[in-house]
Amino acid sequence: MSDGGTVRPYEASDRGELLELFARAGDGSPTGDLWGHVPSEAAIYLTPYLDHEPGSVFVAVADGALVGYLAGSLGGGAVPSEEDRMVRAISRHLVFLRPRAMPFFARSIVDGVRAKRAGDASAGELDDPRWPAHLHVNVAPEARGTGLAQGLMAAFQEHVRAAGVPGAYLQTLVENERAARFFARAGFVPHGGTPAVPGLRVDGGRAHQLTMVWPAPDGA
Repeated sequence: MSDGGTVRPYEASDRGELLELFARAGDGSPTGDLWGHVPSEAAIYLTPYLDHEPGSVFVAVADGALVGYLAGSLGGGAVPSEEDRMVRAISRHLVFLRPRAMPFFARSIVDGVRAKRAGDASAGELDDPRWPAHLHVNVAPEARGTGLAQGLMAAFQEHVRAAGVPGAYLQTLVENERAARFFARAGFVPHGGTPAVPGLRVDGGRAHQLTMVWPAPDGA
């Protein structure tokens, strides 16, 4: 709940409006436009959660319209892995053949080869029984600063507690300092290394994955 709207569980009737929101909710963030093809990006970061674990999805509403969402999972395999989601989405939508996406994937291949040669750690999901749940959260530009993002996080954290799940993790970018500060206020702390993300660039430079966990055991 916030002064600027409300947070509630996702309903099946929200799907169409939520897909429209997905296309603009990340505007202005470093990951707001990955390879420029919204349907394939939604097939990785939104629709699998609606299809496989809708009970872990929450939406923010203001003036009768959806202005934010949190797509989450309690873990346990209900939602396919990010790697599986990405392979399926890229194959289904033939993203490699889309001119706008080609530079991203060309950089990804080059980055991956260089990282392998250098023996660098690779970006990827966290697989740790202490933090089996995970989430993706986005709010539209007009809803930022209203408290709705905090409301979405609080709703998911209570959902995790109620399910008896020990903890959750999320992944953002080191370069997205605003997001990192927001997650820190919600009780998340950095965990592990910060490997470069293949293909992704922020202001012309490499982008680095930041994994954060909640709640953090002593000494994490």
